[in-house]
Amino acid sequence: MPIFSEVEYDLLTIGNHELYVTEVAKQMFNEYAKKWGDRYLTSNVKVYNDATKQYEHVGATHRYFITKQGIRIMAFGVLFDFTGNSNASQVIKAKDMVKETWFQDAIHTDKPVDLFVLLGHNPVRQTDYANTFTTVWNEIRAVHKNTPITIFGGHSHIRDFAVYDQASVGIEAGRYCETLGWVSQSGFSKCNSGYHGAKKPDGKKLTRKATDNSTAPWAYSRRYLDWNRNTFMYHTSSNKNFDSQTGLEITQEITTARKDMNLGEVYGCAPETYCISCVPFDDPKNIFPGVIKPAVNAIVLNEARKDKARMIIGNTGAIRFDLYKGPFTYDDNFVVSPFRDVFRYIPDVPFDKASQVLAKLNKGTVAKREFASMPIARDDCVDPLIGALTLRDMHQERGIVRRQETITPGYATTDDWGTDGDDTEHTGIPNYSIPSYWESRAGFPTGSDPEKVDLIFFDFIEKYVLQDLGSGFTSDMVSCYINCTFTSQDFMLPYAKLMWQDNIDNCPISA
Repeated sequence: MPIFSEVEYDLLTIGNHELYVTEVAKQMFNEYAKKWGDRYLTSNVKVYNDATKQYEHVGATHRYFITKQGIRIMAFGVLFDFTGNSNASQVIKAKDMVKETWFQDAIHTDKPVDLFVLLGHNPVRQTDYANTFTTVWNEIRAVHKNTPITIFGGHSHIRDFAVYDQASVGIEAGRYCETLGWVSQSGFSKCNSGYHGAKKPDGKKLTRKATDNSTAPWAYSRRYLDWNRNTFMYHTSSNKNFDSQTGLEITQEITTARKDMNLGEVYGCAPETYCISCVPFDDPKNIFPGVIKPAVNAIVLNEARKDKARMIIGNTGAIRFDLYKGPFTYDDNFVVSPFRDVFRYIPDVPFDKASQVLAKLNKGTVAKREFASMPIARDDCVDPLIGALTLRDMHQERGIVRRQETITPGYATTDDWGTDGDDTEHTGIPNYSIPSYWESRAGFPTGSDPEKVDLIFFDFIEKYVLQDLGSGFTSDMVSCYINCTFTSQDFMLPYAKLMWQDNIDNCPISA
């Protein structure tokens, strides 16, 4: 948090990942919220306060503020109707939140409001089943018929721009840190707002209305920027003076932190690039048959039960990123598998019972930390193949920054305004559907099936496995397979040491 705290944000909000684990939720309440004050908006999320013995909003319910150019904004931060939180937190459904007194008071305020802002870990597309922005938008629009409402969303891991009406748009900027979403709006004047800035910032006039038949004064632009240094240098029209002193200091802090945590330590040389969904699920270059299954077969083994046949089941959503050809580092392990799911098991399950679980899981409810795996973009926040820049590198004088000329794989976005939103042109990446769960088998007798197996699975999906095994199987029968600290972050590193040692001192990287 100290590194992120050096960035000046106008508004922040909470996501579902802060709410799974009680300790993390408490940390957000006790530390993060205090740092950011009323800029940290958690309109429908509360955490249990041990001091007051009450559930209280983590941050502020809303924020009213005035920009330097005089625009008067009322903002709310709304998480989708998440239900996977621990009992340390409460997520209030949007339909209930909008009825609360504080919300009604906020939208009926006597203060002048030029713009409503909704932000949240929440899809912007109204047809998305997880979208609850629409509920809040409807409530605001019922009171403020013409006031613009701008929405900043997330959660579904896509680039998207959705038009709600002639005065309302929403943008979603990809996943993780590979996209910077840009949206701008013009039409404010001293006649309809408190705005006192330039009519045409930087000499450019926006001309595109939200809808083709719009009679409102508002015009917009939207852009999805690949998150990399060249993009930012191009758009700031600077190269020699691009790095600020604060930026250089933060870079050094990041570099030091990475060194202290040994994130650059190389464990192996990955011989291929293995993706989540750019090839079919059964393709050898898919990460599940290519890496995950052979790795768990080789590494996830209880020595005391090594003579037992075993079946290992996991949710595909636990694997979050492609694995690239080249050096496989300690950091890459977390990029690919960021969750600490403990391997649990039930010993000696009849094979005819265990063999039905995968199919039942894939037909049933998905265990969700987020949505199932989504298409992967190739423009990473930090290229995993390039080490941290040194201060010497950062101070080197650079020439003119040009746009990327070679078209590379990446996002090819279609949204409510068409296909011209991507700032850098890419060839689209194939996206094959994958199941919600995978299974691997090891220790089976040659040419036949065993009578019984050790059924191994992530603790995150334990309740679903028990449901699909049926009557006669209870949580009392489940225990840690290796030990209760061996998790989904602990099998790829030893596998890399075991299988990917060729060329480790001169490891070729992905082209």
